[in-house]
Amino acid sequence: MPEDPSSAYLVPVYVSYAIIAVGLTVWLARTLFKNGAIFLQDVFKDAPDMAAAVNRLLVIGFYLLNLGYAALIMKTREGGTPVEAIETLAYKLGALLVSLGVMHFVNMYVFYRIRRRSRVAELPPPVAPQMRLPARSPATHPVHAATAAPAPVR
Repeated sequence: MPEDPSSAYLVPVYVSYAIIAVGLTVWLARTLFKNGAIFLQDVFKDAPDMAAAVNRLLVIGFYLLNLGYAALIMKTREGGTPVEAIETLAYKLGALLVSLGVMHFVNMYVFYRIRRRSRVAELPPPVAPQMRLPARSPATHPVHAATAAPAPVR
């Protein structure tokens, strides 16, 4: 069975796309892992093992989502000419980069929420009053003095 000549340009597109998609995903995941580790160590000061575990789990989720999406958008029906093949490659890489950017911001939001939650937990408990001030009479209190009747003029 002869090969469809319009698909001859798609093989290099698929190979290029797969190499670039995996390379970008791995590079970004490593960057997030390295920088996220520092951030999570600050969040989980008392549990460094927890920081490492959360960081690894976030990276695994990042790989699964992005490589899965990259595989899903790989298939195409276009590419009959070299120009169409290049346009298809550019479109697919653009869609992948947008998804990587969205996942990056989702990761940053997750980090932000984790950090905010840990900061709230670190707030000191409220302190009971240490002393009491003597009560003022309503006539000398600044709020009541402004609304009080004017003193008679002599």
